[in-house]
Amino acid sequence: MNAAALELEQAREAYASRDWVAARDAFTRMRDEEDIGADDLYALSNCHWWLGDVTAALSLQRQVFPRFLDEGRPAAAALVALDIGYTLSLRGDEAQASGWFGRARGLLEGLPEGPEHGYLLHVGFEEAFGAGDLTTARATAERVHDLGERLGDVGLTALGLLGEGRVLLRRGEIAAGMPLLDQAMLAAVSDEMDPAWAGNIYCHLISACYEIGDLRRAGEWTEATTRWCETMPGSGPFLGICRVHRAQILQVRGAWNEAEREARRVTRELTELDLPIVAEAHYLLGELGRQRGDAPAAEAAFREGHRLGRDPQPGLALLRLLLGDVEAAGASIRAGLVAAGDDPLARARLLPAAVEVAVTEGDLEQAASWSRELSEAAERYGTSGFLMAARYARGTVLLASGDAAAAVPVLRDALRAGRQLDAPYDVARTRLVLADACDALGDGESAALERAAADATFAQLGIGGTSDGSRRPDLPGGLTRREAEVLALVSAGRSNQEIAAELVLSVRTIERHLSTVYQKLGLHGRSARAAAVGYALREGIVPPS
Repeated sequence: MNAAALELEQAREAYASRDWVAARDAFTRMRDEEDIGADDLYALSNCHWWLGDVTAALSLQRQVFPRFLDEGRPAAAALVALDIGYTLSLRGDEAQASGWFGRARGLLEGLPEGPEHGYLLHVGFEEAFGAGDLTTARATAERVHDLGERLGDVGLTALGLLGEGRVLLRRGEIAAGMPLLDQAMLAAVSDEMDPAWAGNIYCHLISACYEIGDLRRAGEWTEATTRWCETMPGSGPFLGICRVHRAQILQVRGAWNEAEREARRVTRELTELDLPIVAEAHYLLGELGRQRGDAPAAEAAFREGHRLGRDPQPGLALLRLLLGDVEAAGASIRAGLVAAGDDPLARARLLPAAVEVAVTEGDLEQAASWSRELSEAAERYGTSGFLMAARYARGTVLLASGDAAAAVPVLRDALRAGRQLDAPYDVARTRLVLADACDALGDGESAALERAAADATFAQLGIGGTSDGSRRPDLPGGLTRREAEVLALVSAGRSNQEIAAELVLSVRTIERHLSTVYQKLGLHGRSARAAAVGYALREGIVPPS
């Protein structure tokens, strides 16, 4: 075997072992010296794709396509057309993607069924599923599954299981659907199928987990897929996609600095490949900014995510609430719910914020209605994220309605759910509401314990311990913007009823804010209100003109 043949063999071996860096370098050296075959050129294009150089990958694939046709290999050319179409679709070039998918269909017509037919069917499943046509999506997924079984193709079988599982989940059949997704993922993280389609399965599964609030399963599969990616040197695109989902898990678990690093890396590295993932990374950065109380950073990130196609709700509504613009928050979240229509999963992702906004508005009847809807979704889907959110929402509504005795056990359930999820921020927020409930029942000692635990968690996260997650450094006494606003109106001589009317809140909500102000300032008894007024005047906390 001469030197050129030996190097070509080494390039093919590196490609087969998914060492994209070594394979790319070897194939490139061979190509510089002499023309390489269409299969090797196609392998080189895939190396560039996995290393994140999408422009080079597309250029090579466009060269490979006519070569396969010239060699009388329409099925191979159709597979290249599918690759090109899929990449263009991820980049948002839908018209060109449609054209390449059409070429693939034309080439496969009349040919004996092979794996290429199954992959094209899977594209059809995604189109139907994305359009909400679950009947067509289910039928198409079953055809993919059946073809995979007949051909003995592990990848197609897994894609078929994935499609069937996604439809079942969308229909609320969690017990039937989730095992199918898990089976598909077992194949995806093995070495039995094309890694590109394995990555497709992972993206679908994680999307499904977030749709139904199954944060535990999302975390487990994200870690498994990250390890799988790391076995392939230089796996840029899918490792980047793993990063954004890993960042979402890190956010929930309170590792905010690491989550931010991962998300920012995605916004730099995947802009040429996967705009929806980049948009999701910007939304995540917005959520981190909101939770930290950095409103300008949150606003900018939400806007950039929206520009790239990510709906900024519910984060944007919660940001408006954080800034004290209750009217804008209410309009924002209601518009989001209207857009969600009758889709129970889309609504369930918005309802926790909707309840929070309605309670702040003082519209307890609407808050209770949305809380019931969220509880029904949590019971239907039975996932950790929905259950935690539903219990927290229910507890806040009960407390705002004056039923602290009923709120306490519900909020304690929310605490347990948050601890099981390892969600410190959500646990700390729940502790603050539970502290208010304990205060309302005259249990000041328990309230103090809950607030101390919440403050310790907020300190670990790098923010002040407040009911809305934001402590502005320019406000004295650790007061939130809303608490300072209420105190300023008290100092201006307004009654609780007048303040509630002016801020469009319930009287009960104003009383809760004042209770928290007194606690933070160490004020007690009948003189607390007068002492708070004196504090406001000394510190220059005055109502806006």
